Amino acid sequence: MRSTIPKIAVAMGALVLTAAGCAVDGASASEPADRGTVGITLPTTARPRWIKDGGSMRKQLELLGYKTDLRYAEDDAATQADQVEEMVDNGVKALVIGAVDGPVLKDVLERAAADDIPVISYDRLLRGTPDVDYYATFDNFRVGVLQGRAIADRLKLATAEGPFNLELFGGSPTDNNATFFFNGAMSVLQPHISSGKLVLRSGKREFADISTVGYETKLAQTRMTELLEKHYRSASVHAVLSPLDRMSLGIVAALQADGYGTAAKPMPVVTGQDVEVDSVKLIAAGKQSATVFKDTRELAKVAVRMTDMLLRGETPEVNDTEQYHNGAKTMSTFLLQPVDVDESNYERILIDSGYYTAEQISG
Repeated sequence: MRSTIPKIAVAMGALVLTAAGCAVDGASASEPADRGTVGITLPTTARPRWIKDGGSMRKQLELLGYKTDLRYAEDDAATQADQVEEMVDNGVKALVIGAVDGPVLKDVLERAAADDIPVISYDRLLRGTPDVDYYATFDNFRVGVLQGRAIADRLKLATAEGPFNLELFGGSPTDNNATFFFNGAMSVLQPHISSGKLVLRSGKREFADISTVGYETKLAQTRMTELLEKHYRSASVHAVLSPLDRMSLGIVAALQADGYGTAAKPMPVVTGQDVEVDSVKLIAAGKQSATVFKDTRELAKVAVRMTDMLLRGETPEVNDTEQYHNGAKTMSTFLLQPVDVDESNYERILIDSGYYTAEQISG
């Protein structure tokens, strides 16, 4: 993949400029024409990133003259199915869906297709249905590669003798992205596991054995506590692969409760994703090693652009037509590139870009 976040920002930035500065079908720039309603349903308000995503898409769509019906399913797949069904009944022009559990939506998406309502799969792939038109996401395998490299680099696996103790955590089994994260990380870590330089004292290495339903903080904390009690009474853990900041918070809490984070017992390498404020604070304090930044402001622009082009009868731009198969079809996809963030660059990448303020990180 050669596309980068700055390139996408340049290419997609024209979207808002066009909407703000030009008339739309004869309407004034201050009062764009009503192009109908776009339905947006996202997984939860429990994670700040989804709130940012929804707000970004709503703002951009309204600048283009669309109304929006924005809802959150609070991680309940049945609730999300009901939301989509009601949006279809209300005659939305298009749907943007960040799925809780994609296969659950198969029947209601058939109804959307029957009504010629285009569907954009947003960040999480809608699986098991042909009734989805495009997919907007990040290079999720690359996310895992960055997490694996964070561990490899900090443990100096290229030159250090080892062995080092590693524990693996996987994401939610209902999220198609979770296996991409895991496989990307293992593409970096597996050679060192095979050589014996990395040791899994728990013996848990298959995704089914390490997955974490809903990416829940408490589940991750409970499992980390159990791992420490069973396998690390006479040894130290040196690295923990965590796919998401929401889980990293629980993992770090369990480690601290076990005495890690002192000169005698240093914190292991802990990874993450989504640059949640609390995890960035942990990085600044030296308690979490790294996270992965997926600038969802840019992802929102891509999804809005896809939606607008489809409703104008145009063909959206994609840059991947091979990597993502949802069980019914190979998806036409636009992939954005993730960025690794640690103590050396979080201010430049997150604060200087306006994603967060310095007060949010220091508060």
